[in-house]
Amino acid sequence: MTPAAPAGTPGLFDPIALRSLELPHRGWVAAMCQYSCDPVAAPGVPTDWHLVHLGQFATGSAALIITEAAAVSPEGMISPRDAGIYTRKQADAWRRINDFVHEHSAVGTKTAVQLAHAGRKASTYWPFSGKHGSVPASEGGWQTVGPTDEPFGRYAAPRAMTEEDIAEVIRDFGAAAALAVDAGFDTMEIHAAHGYLLHQFLSPLVNTRTDGWGGSEEARFRLTLDVIRAVRRAIPDTMPLLLRISASDWTEGGIDGAVSARLAKRAAEEGVDFVDVSSGGAVPAATIPVGPGYQVALAEEVRTSGVPTGAVGLISDPRQAEDVIREERADVVLIARAALRDPHWWMRAADELGHDLVPAPQYERAGGF
Repeated sequence: MTPAAPAGTPGLFDPIALRSLELPHRGWVAAMCQYSCDPVAAPGVPTDWHLVHLGQFATGSAALIITEAAAVSPEGMISPRDAGIYTRKQADAWRRINDFVHEHSAVGTKTAVQLAHAGRKASTYWPFSGKHGSVPASEGGWQTVGPTDEPFGRYAAPRAMTEEDIAEVIRDFGAAAALAVDAGFDTMEIHAAHGYLLHQFLSPLVNTRTDGWGGSEEARFRLTLDVIRAVRRAIPDTMPLLLRISASDWTEGGIDGAVSARLAKRAAEEGVDFVDVSSGGAVPAATIPVGPGYQVALAEEVRTSGVPTGAVGLISDPRQAEDVIREERADVVLIARAALRDPHWWMRAADELGHDLVPAPQYERAGGF
């Protein structure tokens, strides 16, 4: 049995509240792209695969499930097989998944959609396609956009965004947020990490614009902050708003933890309640020191801004996750690959740490996890 945490210090299985959203514990599912939509019959529409994939985490008693990146426009998809949240048909399909999660979780699992735009990293082949790089127009690809016309590695060159392009992206995020509310999501996360569009504007390694959208740190923050404002206007005041960032570019001259803490503080001023801290993705040549918990220190540094944070990245052992929370290095631990290996990770973790976490009634006969 794990000893009780000191007074005021929570553990992995203590509840957490963000605005009016009450979550039963601090073990969440990180966004994981599945590349499983039908790009011809129903572009961007989540399928039975998504229902099963996300539903299994609800029966595993995760506290919050964050969906894969859902593009806010067709041009924002990472690949032609990505999910979207820019049409009513897509929203209705997400509603079906949300209803299943809410009905079948024994602990009150909640859902969040990840609002995303891939920018210059859009229109690429999905990982299990057998191909690499940008999808040509002859195979359903499209012209990508970015802060400038510089490509990511060997990807096709994007078109540098105009003022109207930028304004349209901001509108798209707001419209997607409104659809997400109608689809029954409990909260949502703006994706500003991993080298996708908002991160492209944030990183000085990518954003070399000299107008009001680039140059100074405040100018590079501008698009992300404008998107936050648009999303915040589209959702209820009672609903929390999450932001995923890459807190380090792992490259000299790029974003680091100090910059990210300043971004978190500015984001909170505009209505963000939680920062999901990842890293990397802006440039292809970065050297990332991948290892167990390698991004926890970044979450800890961003947390100095006063904004609650989540740690993610090779956190797979329950005691490792518990220590991150008890040592106050982050407020939440997000699980990804470990959840793919064990969709009931939270039940097993609770058992190992001496907590009672109620399983779905259909699984009660399993006994200890």
